[in-house]
Parts: sequence; structure tokens; C-alpha cells
Amino acid sequence: MRYWWVNQNQTYDQEFSGGYMWSPKRNKNGARNTFYDSMREVAPGNIIFSFNNTYIPSIGVAQSNCYECPKPAEFGSTGLNWERIGWKVDVKYQPLMNVIRPRDHMAIIGPLLPNQYAPLQQNGNGLQGVYLTELNTALAEAIVTLIGQEAKVLAQGNKSDDIRGYITSDTNSFLEWEEHLRRQIEVDETISATEKQTLIFSRIGQGKFKDNVKRIESVCRITKVDKIEHLRASHLKPWRDSDNEERLNGENGLLLTPTIDHLFDRGFISFENNGDLLISPVSHKQSLEKMGVPVGEKVNVGGFTEGQKTFLDFHREDIFLQKRI
Repeated sequence: MRYWWVNQNQTYDQEFSGGYMWSPKRNKNGARNTFYDSMREVAPGNIIFSFNNTYIPSIGVAQSNCYECPKPAEFGSTGLNWERIGWKVDVKYQPLMNVIRPRDHMAIIGPLLPNQYAPLQQNGNGLQGVYLTELNTALAEAIVTLIGQEAKVLAQGNKSDDIRGYITSDTNSFLEWEEHLRRQIEVDETISATEKQTLIFSRIGQGKFKDNVKRIESVCRITKVDKIEHLRASHLKPWRDSDNEERLNGENGLLLTPTIDHLFDRGFISFENNGDLLISPVSHKQSLEKMGVPVGEKVNVGGFTEGQKTFLDFHREDIFLQKRI
């Protein structure tokens, strides 16, 4: 079981009512942010303590892994400098009857705060710049005890991996974003009708993009399926993140079976430049095995071209669900 603390002073109402957490991917200067990267470590069933206006008004249970999503429209003018595309985790929130203010309990909480990535200052005030951070078990259990029975029931009911299973997120906003990009292509007067069709087909791994990928790839790197009708041309740098040239670049693709394509697109697997298979620490290993991924052994799928390595760098940095460094 993992426990998380999310500071939602600016966006609590929107995130609570919408059933999610959302953060940018990076700081406004493009630098990595540990507290945004934490989103990539959340797994279904994890417990999330919401902190808002010095109180903990609710506890959430993660319903999905992290996935790319546009900044929610309901944020309005909040976070004007935030990136347009960020990370989202679906969360089922439970409002608390016994709302506690951590500042009033620092004699208990203070000694349990970590030296690094603490959610609070020693005086109980929040830390500006901290969005999502993991709590050690002792600190989390102390907070659960302070809240009381309603928190204990929620936490105990989510301790088993068997109970949480493998929950997937609602992808409506994900698809709406790609639909918005598709419509932008359709109304772009600088692109011919033929080019528009080619770019739109590349979104689903078909047409010219698939032909370009076939010049480099011939089988699924994981399952070794080689019948082209069973293979999908999958973008290394996702279609939604690519420019029009990258969307058709054969080196920005692999031929994958549909289930492997899903795992790769959502960041549950990736590859090192030398061909070593990477498996996300937050993935549900039993599901991956059923989908054809050999989880219990080291796998090397062969080398990549220099162009593919460049696109793989993007996938590992911005898509793969990995632990923060």
C-alpha cells in the first residue's frame, strides 16, 4: 500500500467534484518537478490525503494510473503559467466527517515528517511548490489514527492488490483531446486534402505512416507476431504530442499487436535504446503477463535506429510511468 499527500489549495473544488488529480508535467521553465513526477508513480488502490486551506477534508482512492490529459477547462484562470498538457489520475474521494487540521497535531506529525519531500513544514504550514508527495507508512498511519474510524475503514479496505485488481481510467478526456487535434488538421488551410487524410489515418496507425514503419519494422517486438493484418503502427512519440512531420516519420514507430500497443501508449512498458524491455513499477504484472509481456525475465527486443532512439528518449521521459530519480 502506498499513501500520498496532495496539496489542492488552488484546485480542490474542481478536482474533488470532478474525481481526479491533475498536474502539469514540468515547471514553466521546462525543468522536471519531483512533485509532478510523483503522479507517474500512483497506482489504482493507493490512498490519497487531500490538503486544502490547512485542513484534510477528504481522502481519495486512486482509480487509475497516471495518463496524459489537457488542463481541465474548469480550472479557468487558475495556473495561467501551467502547461496545456499534463498528468491526470482518476480518484474516488470520500468527504470526511472528522476533518482535522494537521497544524493542531504537530506533536504527533512533526517527528514523522521526512527530511526530503515533506508535505508540511515543522510548524504545520503547507509548503509552496509541493503538489503530490508520498507519505511514509508511519506518517500515514498517524494521520489515519487522528481522523479516526472512517479513515481506518477506507485504508484497510484497500490494502490488498487482489481487492484493487487492475483498474483502468476513463479515457474520454484523452480521446477528446485527440479529436480536438484532428479537427485542427481538418481546418488547416495550409494542408492539402490528401495530406489531411494521411495525417488523420496516421493517428490510428494506418496509411502512409504504417507503410513508412514497415520499411524499418517487420514483427511485433514483444510477441513476434509478423502477420501485418494483426499489427498496428504505434508511435514512439505519441501522435498527440508529435508535429505533422513526426506523425508520418517511420522512425517514430513500431509494429505492435493491439494489446502491446495499448501498454506502450499508456506508459506501462518502454524500451532502453539498447533494446532492453522496461516494465513500469506501477503496472499490474499479472495483467501484463496475460497480455503477452514476459514479466519475470530480462528481455531484449533488438536494436533501434538512431532516429528511433531519439523518439524513445521522449517516450521514457514523458510517457513511461517510472519512479522519480
